[in-house]
Amino acid sequence: WAMLRDNGLDAGDDQVILKRVQSADGKSRAFINDQPASVALLRAVGETLIEIHGQHDGVSFLSAAAHRGLLDDYAGAGAIAAAVAKAWEALRQTQAALDERRRAKDAAEREADYLRHVVKELADLDPQADEEEKLAGARAEMMAAQKIAEDLSAAAALVSEDGLEGKLSAASRRLTRASAAFPGEANPLSNALDRIDRALSELIEARSAVEDAAERLGLDEGALERAEDRLFALRAAARKHGVAPSALPEFFAKAKDALALLEKSASEFTSLEKAVASARAAYLDSARKLSEARRKAAKKLDAAVGGELGPLKLGHARFSTSIITHEAAAGPAGIDAVEFMVSTNPGAPPGPLKTIASGGELSRFVLAMKAALAAKENRTVIIFDEVDAGVGGAVADAVGERLARL
Repeated sequence: WAMLRDNGLDAGDDQVILKRVQSADGKSRAFINDQPASVALLRAVGETLIEIHGQHDGVSFLSAAAHRGLLDDYAGAGAIAAAVAKAWEALRQTQAALDERRRAKDAAEREADYLRHVVKELADLDPQADEEEKLAGARAEMMAAQKIAEDLSAAAALVSEDGLEGKLSAASRRLTRASAAFPGEANPLSNALDRIDRALSELIEARSAVEDAAERLGLDEGALERAEDRLFALRAAARKHGVAPSALPEFFAKAKDALALLEKSASEFTSLEKAVASARAAYLDSARKLSEARRKAAKKLDAAVGGELGPLKLGHARFSTSIITHEAAAGPAGIDAVEFMVSTNPGAPPGPLKTIASGGELSRFVLAMKAALAAKENRTVIIFDEVDAGVGGAVADAVGERLARL
């Protein structure tokens, strides 16, 4: 019922109806309580309700993979097995964290020298967010201002003493000397001198205005050079490390983080290694308790199954549970490999049930095990195919008695 609810199906009250419809075109549909379901779910639910034992079918008793679970059920070790599975998951997660940290550390160590070089270089450069964009804008403005300053300087030079202003002053001096040749008020050079003097005065005022404009422009001749040096240094570093200039601060931060991870990884590794060791010890403690419970239960199960064999005309047969413990092969089900073994002839070595027992013997072996395990299982229906084949008399009575007990 829980399986049905977990898969979104109505579990009903006290019955489960399994149905599979096979169409003539080869298609099939599965239903549980008249609700569409997958074939896999139909099979899974069916296996919890009905168990069919034939002479050669692959029932759970023939699968070594299922023997461990059957033994755990017989031992009543469900709680211990769950604790083992939980401890294994804790160990797996802790080990995964250690492995991930180790991969990060190994990658960092391979780049340790490069990272130290990058961090030192960029620490000296100290790139800032949006710095390249701001410097590029400032450089463009300063270059425009420099062009204006050059124009103002050229204009001032043209009206300076070595330019137009000097020439006008020289002309004024020569005309003044020449005017001495024309005494009296009707001096023909007076008008020319007045115009030159006014022009010279205007020119001096113009030069003063140009110089004032240049001063107000406030151009720092070294600022452009410093901005260009900084801008070109940022761009060179970006090209060297294969990033955009705007990404240099983030690249620098990541390099520092990677280097810091490398430098502090030793202490983190120690902590994670201790956590893994602790998780492994907890897992092995639970797994060993489960292994002990299995071994105790195996002795009881061997005796219980052995007691069922004689009446079933298998008096010479022997049943045993093989438990091989490998801590190196640990997993969520513990550290044991469990397999049911049988020997059908005196002195013959035991072997896997599915390869040793004949068809008729197999059904009776399964019946004997089912009889021994009956109190521990919850299946509603068990079907034995030809379990009475080739037997009669007392053996048939024994088969019937055990079927009745089941």
